[in-house]
Amino acid sequence: IVLVRKVLHEKEKYFLVGSNHAQTKHRVLKIDRTEPKDLAIIDDKHVYNQQEVRELLGRLDLGNRTKMGQKGSSGLSRAVSAYGIVGFVRFLEGYYLVLITKRRKMADIGGHSIYKIEDTNMIYIPNDSVRVTHPDEARYVRIFQNVDLSSNFYFSYSYDLSHSLQYNLTLLHSPCDPGTVEEVHTRSSRQQDSFDIFEDEGLPTQVFHGLQSEPYAKYVWNDMLLERIKDTVHPDWLMYIIHGFCGQSKLLIYGRPVYVTLIARRSSKFAGTRFLKRGANCEGDVANEVETEQIIHDASVMSFTAGSYSSYVQVRGSVPLYWSQDISTMMPKPPIRLDQADPYAHVAALHFDQMLQRFGSPIIILNLVKKKEKRKHEKILSEELFPAVINLNQFLPPEHCIDYIAWDMARYTKSKLYNVLDRLSMIAENVVKRTGFFINRSDFFCHTLRPDERWGDLGGSLTSSGRVQTGVLRTNCVDCLDRTNTAQFMVGKCALAYQLYALGMIDKPKLQFDTDCVRLFEELYEDHGDTLSLQYGGSQLVHRVKTYRKIAPWTQHSKDIMQTLSRYYSNAFSDADRQDAINLFLQVYQPSESKPHLWELPTDFYLHQRNSMALTHDRRSYTYWWSEGILSYLPLPYDEVPCEENMKKVAVRRVNRYDESIDTYTEFFKPYELTSFDDTFCIAMTNSARYLMPKTVGVDPSPFTVRKPEETGKSAVIGAKSSKEETVVQRKTAASAPPPPSEEQISSSSEDDSEDDRDDDGSVSQRSTPIKLLTESGESDFLQQSMRETYGLNLAALPAEEDMLIYERGFHALCETDVPVSCFTTDSIYEVSSPQVDRDNREVFEDHVLTGLGQVRSLCREDILMYREYIKNRYM
Repeated sequence: IVLVRKVLHEKEKYFLVGSNHAQTKHRVLKIDRTEPKDLAIIDDKHVYNQQEVRELLGRLDLGNRTKMGQKGSSGLSRAVSAYGIVGFVRFLEGYYLVLITKRRKMADIGGHSIYKIEDTNMIYIPNDSVRVTHPDEARYVRIFQNVDLSSNFYFSYSYDLSHSLQYNLTLLHSPCDPGTVEEVHTRSSRQQDSFDIFEDEGLPTQVFHGLQSEPYAKYVWNDMLLERIKDTVHPDWLMYIIHGFCGQSKLLIYGRPVYVTLIARRSSKFAGTRFLKRGANCEGDVANEVETEQIIHDASVMSFTAGSYSSYVQVRGSVPLYWSQDISTMMPKPPIRLDQADPYAHVAALHFDQMLQRFGSPIIILNLVKKKEKRKHEKILSEELFPAVINLNQFLPPEHCIDYIAWDMARYTKSKLYNVLDRLSMIAENVVKRTGFFINRSDFFCHTLRPDERWGDLGGSLTSSGRVQTGVLRTNCVDCLDRTNTAQFMVGKCALAYQLYALGMIDKPKLQFDTDCVRLFEELYEDHGDTLSLQYGGSQLVHRVKTYRKIAPWTQHSKDIMQTLSRYYSNAFSDADRQDAINLFLQVYQPSESKPHLWELPTDFYLHQRNSMALTHDRRSYTYWWSEGILSYLPLPYDEVPCEENMKKVAVRRVNRYDESIDTYTEFFKPYELTSFDDTFCIAMTNSARYLMPKTVGVDPSPFTVRKPEETGKSAVIGAKSSKEETVVQRKTAASAPPPPSEEQISSSSEDDSEDDRDDDGSVSQRSTPIKLLTESGESDFLQQSMRETYGLNLAALPAEEDMLIYERGFHALCETDVPVSCFTTDSIYEVSSPQVDRDNREVFEDHVLTGLGQVRSLCREDILMYREYIKNRYM
């Protein structure tokens, strides 16, 4: 893209000239600079060749030159050369144009190049003669530029980075109506609108005309910046960028090139920094939500139709609850607080509804927060999340229920009797077997030539063109950084073995540590974790895979301390500015003269909780809290004394916006209706565990051969272990089954274990299928016992024989005659006396009705004392 400036009699215009890589096709955009605050942009629908665009620019240059004797420059001048448009943004003055001026190629998938933004240019569009200056414009520009676009923003001209490879290839191979495609081509040729501005970067033009899809807005970061021109310009001008991580490494397997690509897409919804964005918003979007996809493809054939491609997707994200941490105390670990009660798990329902729509079932939750703490901190989240999952599973079919796996990874790390990666390997094996993975080829016979017992248990969905992943693993700890990255690496390693086995690269779906393949994959995941940790937490990873393998060098401890201090400094001093920049870049906050400035807002809560803001506004208009009772007035500010005069003012203000009781009640609870879930594919989970024992591998050039690391000074001092000790260590690091009961009993003597933790660990398999907890015999016993206590008899048992005879005799007599069979003069079935209400309840109800009619009674001393007690118990 070339930005050209045209000057004519003190009035300027911008021309954006876009072309393909071969410079054979061009498009032109014209931007008017005489509009002070509006964006006037015109798309020239004509497709120019190289000669035509030169003639066009030549005529514009010649026709706008100044005549002899006139002052000032004129004609055309090149302003900047760019590789794409990020978008258009406006603060308090006119619009700015953001262009990509430098790029770097990061990966290649099927001939589609993925680029990283290296540098950008921000150009003010309106001319100086029409510019209306504002004193706060420069400050907004500085805040906007705090989002470093040269740091981990990626784009592609021909590949949709917002969707997974499974979605893109499914769309590519999906059948379409030939008449529709022919109609599109006919209309395009008639309008000369068949131009593909990046034809050399990927798929042919006809594929885009027939099968081009919309990007997934959740992972697009410049969607709002392009909102102003979406309906004005040709789609080839629109280029969507993602934020996160992209890395690619190359394997040579006996001369066969294999590319391993890792793509992380950070969500643009409820985005922010560590302590300022926790939990979820009212729309179900969680903080630090990242979708990680690992793509394996044979680079010898770079074609989506003829090549071999495989991918696996997993997700990380904050616990989907209303919770936060107060950073005003300047503590390394501020206390966790639940901001709002959610008895019906509304926010969790919205979050998992999004996941079910995108990935299908099963949704598997791996919760790595701590279970045992001296002072309750992380455990608060587990105590709220698990009942929410139980509640939601009541409304889902048993085969589509959400699986919940809780495992205290931090406690296992401190224990000397357990290996963390062994337990993670067991969990990863079960997860991958349930969800399966994606592969676009079905003509490989590796499972026939070299059969493996694990292949028959593999989940997912089989299609005519290969295999499809159904469902996803959702991993979280408190920050979703260190523990989460290690757990995702172990799941990715397990999936990588199945992918390579399906592609015919290895003979068994197993990968051992200390091989070239796993080391390369581990480096990718560590770069992936460092990048995401810097974006969310302000520092690199503190605990890495080597830390949990307990092979990290001694120098790593000092690095961990420095990373911890860096993270603490970033959270305490720089996160607020970064959060403002993110809010402005994503247009969560749009500056206006009629509202306070961004830096004047005490909190950005209502910017990310749009529905909650409307709901809270409606709540404040009610006379009473429906959920708290008839005398639970809405609270005044904490520092305001609830005197009688203030209470009257508050009541009158609320009565002015009072509605009918039933309508108000309905509107209040309408946002809390549970979302219905779509029927999706699922395969029942098997809790069986299989052992992963390493084989003895000799000297081999294969990347899957175990190679022990070189001896360092530390190993020389410690000395070599005996062969017996090496065998014990190998057996310990390779076992994937859970420890036997004897080991559990031995672990009770350690310092970090307790009876409560052993109970929690033992309940992991039960929590993976929590719907069964509702159908146990103990539940029915409890219901029968409660009915006996309430009604005085067991309603579940059959009536006695004497009662049945009396009922039948009375029923036949009633059918044969019209004479009443009751011995009472008036049958109590048809005539019931009205309930008696005491005087106090009548007065409360009358006061409520009068208040709704606008007649507020004066508050007595008891009311004021009751209100003070309510404020004290609820908020203090």
